[in-house]
Amino acid sequence: MNTVATAVSARAKKLSQRRKYELLTRGLGWDTTYQPMDKAFPFDTFEGIKIHDWDKWEDPFRLTMDAYWKYQGEKERKLYAIIDAFQQNNGQFNVSDARYINTLKLFLTGISMAEYASHHGFALAGRNLRGVSARIACQMQAIDELRHAQTQVHTISQYNKFFNGMHNPAYMHDRVWYLSVPKSYFEDAMTAGPFEYITAISFSFEYVLTNLLFMPFMSGAAFNGDMATVTFGFSAQSDESRHMTLGLEVVKFLLEQDPGNVPIVQKWLDKWFWRGYRLLTLVAMMMDYMLPRRVMSWAEGWEEYFEKNGGALFNDLARYGIRMPKYHDVARKEKTRLSHEAWGIFYNYTHAANFHTWVPEPKEMDWLSQKYPDTFDKLYRPRLEYWREQQKAGKRFYNKTLPLLCQVCQIPMGFTEPDDPTKICYRETEYKGDKYHFCSDGCKDIFNDEPEKYVRSWLPVHQIYQGNCFRPGTDPTAPGFEPLKEVLQYYGFHDGMDNGEFLDSPDRYNWEKWTSKSAVAGDRP
Repeated sequence: MNTVATAVSARAKKLSQRRKYELLTRGLGWDTTYQPMDKAFPFDTFEGIKIHDWDKWEDPFRLTMDAYWKYQGEKERKLYAIIDAFQQNNGQFNVSDARYINTLKLFLTGISMAEYASHHGFALAGRNLRGVSARIACQMQAIDELRHAQTQVHTISQYNKFFNGMHNPAYMHDRVWYLSVPKSYFEDAMTAGPFEYITAISFSFEYVLTNLLFMPFMSGAAFNGDMATVTFGFSAQSDESRHMTLGLEVVKFLLEQDPGNVPIVQKWLDKWFWRGYRLLTLVAMMMDYMLPRRVMSWAEGWEEYFEKNGGALFNDLARYGIRMPKYHDVARKEKTRLSHEAWGIFYNYTHAANFHTWVPEPKEMDWLSQKYPDTFDKLYRPRLEYWREQQKAGKRFYNKTLPLLCQVCQIPMGFTEPDDPTKICYRETEYKGDKYHFCSDGCKDIFNDEPEKYVRSWLPVHQIYQGNCFRPGTDPTAPGFEPLKEVLQYYGFHDGMDNGEFLDSPDRYNWEKWTSKSAVAGDRP
């Protein structure tokens, strides 16, 4: 009888997952006494957002810290076992083509460092939200983002032993011109208030746009034989699912708390949709040009993951008074040319980037013709074929001038008018006597709403002209001074190895030597 009674008592004391979550989140919180709550949390009110009941915020997963560490530990063990096997078996030689490695260079320096910035941002947001459940959710996501940055660096580190351009991603992230695009995006979000930050990252980027980054990239890795990257993608994907759900929960929570929150949230959605869309320009060219074995075109990805899935999402939010983001119709018009315009920019300036570019092979151009029947053959194939002829004649084209940058997205002004793909889109505005330039109406609107923020943008081209992108002690007045050479050294590039045309690169030469059927095992380094 005593045994039975003990068992019944134990079952009675067992808490439900919901109750356990409540006790281990808001049950651990308290209101300050010797200082007012408004002084302890000053930043969750200045944006104009009104929260009447913080207890309405719940993590849909109801994940507690003890469960979190258990799940993440299991994933870590599996991930690093596969990474170790990949390295021991020289998995880097099993990818489809050496050109594919350049997608990893772009991802490592552009996205992995942005994951670290996201970790910092969520730590800041969590500190500045007075709701306990919200703070814990931000804490978990901050740890997630730090873990993602670490696992991505660890996964790709094997490639760094054999290929150029990946030797110092953190250093490059703070200096290289095109990396100011993702860097400025996350710094823009981190210098906003906590609610705007979470709307920008958890909802606009993670929920609305992240599938356009992770799904094509991980699928592309699988198609091209890069199973190590596929593994860290799967390891991160369960985290991304939580992040997406958190993002949707955040927006619904804000909209349900007070009607006055609706126009504030709508303005944020308009801004961060456009900023995120411009950031994904890098992904568009990766999908269409940098994968030797392609999964889908950028246009197909945009239609599937934004127009269909995103359209359904905003239809659901319409009951709160939320509409589709402003300028989504412009993105629809640009989907058949965005990747081609981006590749043209990087083909021009690949001598100042840490990855290689090239002219697509004839079969690849036929694929692009099939995917973009209304634009590719008419607008882009002739230019690519001309560049190929120049390359064969020993006149590979490099643009030696510095481009005009958009003041907001910081991408060179290479985009075209929404209704005219033959005309560069150019917008400008004056503020306090100075003129500022923009690649689109979307970027101009963002500037006009917060001009004091964006006049402080660190634009790489401006900084180069002002002499701020040289190593300490450099003398620009010295005889024979070469500005470009000095800038590349400031970037930490090995000129002629990390940059330039793929066909002329050591990466291509080494790949052919290592993977040649006539090569023996001893030929590999």
